[in-house]
Formats: sequence, C-alpha cells, structure tokens
Amino acid sequence: MPLVSIITPSWNVERFIGETLASVQAQTFTDWEFLIADDCSTDRTPALIEEAAARDPRIKLIRQAKNGGPALARQASIDQASGRFLAFLDSDDLWLPTKLERQIAFAKEKRAAISYTAFRRIDEAGTVTGRLITVPEQLNYEQLLKNTSIATLTAMVDREVSGPVAMKNEPYDDFCLWLSILKHGPVAHGLNEDLARYRVRGVSVSSRRARSAGWVWHIYRNVERLSLVKSGWCFAHWATRAWLKRREF
Repeated sequence: MPLVSIITPSWNVERFIGETLASVQAQTFTDWEFLIADDCSTDRTPALIEEAAARDPRIKLIRQAKNGGPALARQASIDQASGRFLAFLDSDDLWLPTKLERQIAFAKEKRAAISYTAFRRIDEAGTVTGRLITVPEQLNYEQLLKNTSIATLTAMVDREVSGPVAMKNEPYDDFCLWLSILKHGPVAHGLNEDLARYRVRGVSVSSRRARSAGWVWHIYRNVERLSLVKSGWCFAHWATRAWLKRREF
C-alpha cells in the first residue's frame, strides 16, 4: 500500500489538470497514489486523467455518477484511499517537487493529525503573484475557528493520529474537516516552507471574499453551533486575519 493518498476533486479543468498531474509526478517522494474524483466534467478533463493513468498506474480516475460538488468528490477519493496520509490538492493547484518529502518527515516528527505549509499564489498563466503566505507553528480548535491558515493544497492528514476522516457536504468543506479533527483535541502543525502554488482564477477578489465570509459564518452558526456572541468574536478575528493574508494580493 502507498504511504500517501492524494485526494483531488476535478471539474472542467482541462486547461490546468496536466500541470497539476505533472507537479505530483515530479515529487521526490514517490510512494503515493493519486485519486482524482471527476465531478461530471463536460470538457476533456476525464480523458486527460485517463491518459495520464494509462502511463502511470499510481493515478486513478474516479467518475462521479452525478455532479455533487467538491465535498462529495473528495469523499469519493477518501473512500478508496489506502494511504496512512491523506494529502489534499485541488485540480488546478501545484506542488513544488519536495512538498511530500518535506511534509511527511515533518508530520512524522510532530506526530501531527494535520500538517500544513506555506505557499504562494499564482495567476491563471502560472505566474507567481504577491508574497509568500506564511503559517503559524500550530493551531488548536479554538485558534482555527479564528484563522485562515490551513490552505487545502497544503494540508495533510495522518489517519493514525486523526482517526476517521469524513467530509461534510457543506460550503468550505475543507475548513469543516479540519475543525472536525481538531475539535477532539489534536493540534495542527505548520511547516513554514514554500512548497505549493495556489492558483487564483476567474472570480473577482471582492466576490471571493464575500463568498468566503458567508461560508465561514454559516459554519460557525449551523455546523459548529456556536452562540451568536462567540460567532461574532471568532468572525471578527477571522476577517482581520483574512484581510492581512490578502493585503498584498
């Protein structure tokens, strides 16, 4: 069995999936499986994944029966994952070659239920934009409620430490997952090394911010069931950190 299962949802990313695949295949750590759950793409995304899988048996295409969104697609990959570690990567993002090697060593050293790393943003053309997004050394549940630091493309879960991993079919499903793991006591650990590239595309910065804010408030009130007062307190901290994180966007 591979040590790492890479969990990826895909939908209409024919422009980018080739680069994402290549960034995984370029990893210096090679004991992985790449589980891509395609959410009923209408372009050539599934065909491109199948072509890559024909050349590399570590890559597997999972076809969703109907379009259900990223949470259900991620869960489909998790359901078939055999690795101790689950590494999350969206289908238009990229890893630098030493990402898995460095993060696995770090996660084992820290015995981290969740680990996460620094990263940089890129635009649709792949050009780096803005500054290095650094991360705190660690986060517990209460701290994560007020923080934006665990980017999906940098997150890795050690199932030997975290216990069962299940996505919630909610907006910001990744944030929900990190909270569900940390809520029971583990601490997430951050590795401040530049190891990933988050691709920003399409939607305006302002609309992304508004959408994210609405999702976070929904999670506070309807998923985590926080009181109105605590939700407001956490949201004020979250919004401040989100602004600071984007100030050089």
